Amino acid sequence: MSHPVDTDVSAVRTFIEQHRAAFLDDLAEWLRIPSVSAQPDHAPDVRRSADWLAAKLEETGFPVAEVWPTDGAPAVYAEWPSDDPEAPTVLVYGHHDVQPAAVEDGWDSDPFEPVVRGNRLYARGAADDKGQVFFHTLGVRAHLAATGRTAPAVHLKLLIEGEEESSSPHFRALVEAHAERLAADAVIVSDTGMWSEDTPTVCTGMRGLAECEIRLSGPDQDIHSGSFGGAVPNPATVAARLVAALHDEHARVAVPGFYDGVVELTDRERELFAELPFDEERWLRTARSHAAYGETGHTTLERVWARPTAEVNGIGGGYQGPGSKTIIPATAFVKLSFRLVAGQDPDQVEKAVRAWAADQVPAGIRYEIAFSPATRPCLTPLDHPALQSVVRAMGRAFEGPVRFTREGGSGPAADLQEVLGAPVLFLGISVPSDGWHAPNEKVELDLLLKGVETTAYLWGDLAANWRRAP
Repeated sequence: MSHPVDTDVSAVRTFIEQHRAAFLDDLAEWLRIPSVSAQPDHAPDVRRSADWLAAKLEETGFPVAEVWPTDGAPAVYAEWPSDDPEAPTVLVYGHHDVQPAAVEDGWDSDPFEPVVRGNRLYARGAADDKGQVFFHTLGVRAHLAATGRTAPAVHLKLLIEGEEESSSPHFRALVEAHAERLAADAVIVSDTGMWSEDTPTVCTGMRGLAECEIRLSGPDQDIHSGSFGGAVPNPATVAARLVAALHDEHARVAVPGFYDGVVELTDRERELFAELPFDEERWLRTARSHAAYGETGHTTLERVWARPTAEVNGIGGGYQGPGSKTIIPATAFVKLSFRLVAGQDPDQVEKAVRAWAADQVPAGIRYEIAFSPATRPCLTPLDHPALQSVVRAMGRAFEGPVRFTREGGSGPAADLQEVLGAPVLFLGISVPSDGWHAPNEKVELDLLLKGVETTAYLWGDLAANWRRAP
């Protein structure tokens, strides 16, 4: 049974408006730190960013705020227990590292000198992800001010990673090492976005990822195609046949066992996807492509959000220079990636791909398959009580209906789900025009403050409507 939420909307909005200027000044100070994890020269800046955030979280009121070292860049952990021992525990995830950026890349201003133009804040990290991490600091303060509490209504934890823009190489080990302290009933990921400025949405899942490279070897060296062609196997031909055999005529992945365990979309989920104002022609322009394509029986949004895929990321072998060179090449390769959906096990997918390749490769061709570490998919059911709290909180902030999306990409959120055994929820306010990883990255200030407002309502809603499991 749902209970009333005691957070007053007018009190929240008044508090946010009173503290807006100081909040934005603090965010700008953080954005000036060029915490580029991919560039070794910026390692001291990434550490400085972590130290800055830990100090700011302590200033916000978190009684615990620590910098956690890794074998790479440091993460930040903070904790603020509720005064209600039965309150649910919520872990917020984000990252404080950013993509490389320089004026010569096409920026209109210094990417690490924040500037407000109109109602937009431009800087590297404004949306991805410092802005979306930082709105939690003002949000929890607004929550306390509006409710008269001295501690949040939930046991609130933050884990802010320092290597997300470098593929999170040490993140899982960090989570495993600190699993006891990170234990939570739900994880909130604030490294995501909405459909558009006028269509607030909540993401309910991300696809997983498995990648491999298949290297093929035939003759011990390049050999004459006239003397030996048609009489010995050609590894480049085998590479082409592998690619051709990857899908059937309906664009389904033809690897036996690939779809084992796939959680199919429900009719309701398909209806919710169909409610979104999707313009396929505009989407194709964004994709720089000229036609939609994919698994028969599914819409474009279903294909990119909720269906598993296999893609050829690279194929090569033989002579690549100008003119001709009539050889049978000694080697060839194929690079493949598989996006996975809920119910798929990356280990099982790897076994299926290995067995499929063994059946495809003919005698006389030696081959090796190397898989990279996989990312598991994550999915939160639409009726999960914590998800419903996120939807209600966002609906109060935006004063309208909230729709549902998924993410076609993959990220470290699945590690949190798997290691901690907690559902992953997504709360982000960024929009596609924010230009993540691109020149002139920005965040819409009105939406940023809606993120603040959403979190101010969220903690009370979760505490009122969801008790931790006994």
